[in-house]
Amino acid sequence: MVGVCLAQTKTPRPALVVLEKDDNDLAIVDPATLKIVGRVPTGPIPHEVAVSEDGKIAVATNYGPHQDGTTISVIDLETQKEIHRFDLGELRGPHGVQFFGGKAWITVEGSKKIARYDPATNKIDWTHEIGQNRTHMLVIAPGGRTIYTSNVSSDSVTVVEGNADGSHWTNTVIAVGEGPEAIDLSPDGKEVWVGNSGDGTVSIIDTAAKKVVATLDAKTKHSNRVIFTPDGKTALISDLGSGDLVVMDVGTRKEVKRLKLGSSTEGILVQPGGARAFVAVSGDNKVAVVDLKTLAVVGTIETGKDPDGLGWRK
Repeated sequence: MVGVCLAQTKTPRPALVVLEKDDNDLAIVDPATLKIVGRVPTGPIPHEVAVSEDGKIAVATNYGPHQDGTTISVIDLETQKEIHRFDLGELRGPHGVQFFGGKAWITVEGSKKIARYDPATNKIDWTHEIGQNRTHMLVIAPGGRTIYTSNVSSDSVTVVEGNADGSHWTNTVIAVGEGPEAIDLSPDGKEVWVGNSGDGTVSIIDTAAKKVVATLDAKTKHSNRVIFTPDGKTALISDLGSGDLVVMDVGTRKEVKRLKLGSSTEGILVQPGGARAFVAVSGDNKVAVVDLKTLAVVGTIETGKDPDGLGWRK
């Protein structure tokens, strides 16, 4: 939290990282003890975070107070210090971020683009025009040549496909429900599930056909995130409006359970192996820990103000 200094403890492996939006910092959590072992200041109102494949750095997107942020924070997880506050120049509103191939791929809402940041050179080395309104989240398919983006204010998903050497990229725009925000790719690569924040539905896209093949009524007030478990059997949906975590059976496409976690559920992270899910309960300044076998809350991480984006250091 702002104004609170922790005696620095070595960053563990594995580690959970949590963005505390209203405190403008990143908290480092020991997932074994559920205790915060360090905090690192970021830029203004950080929303999403990703950890590099080697576990050395985290990149936080500083979304800004009005979706107008201009920087990303690059954090050394060993030293627990921000090593770069990278200025994005004309790019505005960084939000979704995922590491692939040693680089951070980022949505920039205000510029209707996605961009790629290379930490080795501390530069943006590629941008791509999406042309939709509020390109919010992205998910990259294995192989790195297909990217899916949720475009909140255009009620669409964009499928971005690159050729073998990444020199040419094309867009396919797919109409989905109202206010698509949450998005994830199934582990088998066959489906993209899109949580529509405006109408309480989930649009299911067949990745081969590149079209919506089913629409589920998830009965959410404001779907915020959807995440598959590693075995592909379960999808977790956070409902910002109700404070619930909705557990869906992927095969039957039916609700299995609805957990009341508190006020304003947002970011979700399923730890490797799929034993537990961590869910940011932003309105209560905590992260709930859910056992995915029993579908019960088994712990709580007390955080700073407004936790949201979560990342995992292997």
